[in-house]
Amino acid sequence: MKLVKDDHFTHRLMQVVTYIAKDSKSRARQFSRDLQRGLDGLKTFPYKCRRSFYYENEQIRDYIFKGYTIPYYIDEENEKIVILDIFKWTEEERK
Repeated sequence: MKLVKDDHFTHRLMQVVTYIAKDSKSRARQFSRDLQRGLDGLKTFPYKCRRSFYYENEQIRDYIFKGYTIPYYIDEENEKIVILDIFKWTEEERK
């Protein structure tokens, strides 16, 4: 399967990496590399992650990475995985 990053995901990822880089640029680069390795693993086993809590669709899964949720859509017909978003809920947002 092919991995496709939605524009929304790309924008949000840049926000996350920029935030991490304020503290440590090397940690931000490592975060990006590790995330990409994890996402690449979805190509082989796209259904390994839980069904999404945020979408009512069996084809949308939640990949959890270092406290961030990355929902992705499995498009079997076109043999691709679309990475939709990246976010992290705080305790205040959960209430």
